[in-house]
Amino acid sequence: MKKMLVATVAVMAGALFVACPPAFAQAPTTGTPQVSGAAASDLTDERVNIVKAALQLTPDQEKLWPAVEDAIRTRAKNRQERIANAAARINELRDRTPIEILRDRDPIDFMHRRADALAQRSADLKKLADAWQPLYSTLSPDQKRRMAFLAVFVLRELRSGMEQRMLMSEDYE
Repeated sequence: MKKMLVATVAVMAGALFVACPPAFAQAPTTGTPQVSGAAASDLTDERVNIVKAALQLTPDQEKLWPAVEDAIRTRAKNRQERIANAAARINELRDRTPIEILRDRDPIDFMHRRADALAQRSADLKKLADAWQPLYSTLSPDQKRRMAFLAVFVLRELRSGMEQRMLMSEDYE
C-alpha cells in the first residue's frame, strides 16, 4: 500500500511538473510561454491536492490543514503577481534600444524593486513555515518521510524544469 501511494504521488507530481515547466521560472523570459492566471490557479490546486493526498491526514490533523493551504495559495498568488510585474517591466523595455536601456538605467530603482520582491518572498515563506509548524509536529514518522520524499522530488523536478526553461530561452535568443 505504501509503495503504491509513493508511486501514485510520484506519477502525479511528475505529470504536474512536466506539463507545466514554465510555472517554475522566477522571472519571465522573452519568447517563452507564460502560465495564465487560471492555469496557475489549477496548478496550485493540484499541488495542494498532491501534498494532502501524500500525507493522508488524520481527522485531528485535518483541522490544522486550512492554515497550510492558505499559506500555499497566498505564496502562489504573490509569485504570479511578481512574475506579472516582471513581465510588465520587460514589456516597457521591449520598445527601447539596448543603448537607451543602458543610458536610462537606474540601479537604485532596481535594488529597491529587487528588495521588495525578496521581502515579499521572505514574508510568504515565513508564513508558510509558521503554518506548517503545528501540523508538522503532529505528523507520524511515516508522514514525515512521505513529506520529505515529496519535497526532494519536487525540488529535483523544479531544478529540471528551470534547466529546461533556460535552454528554451537560449534557443529563442
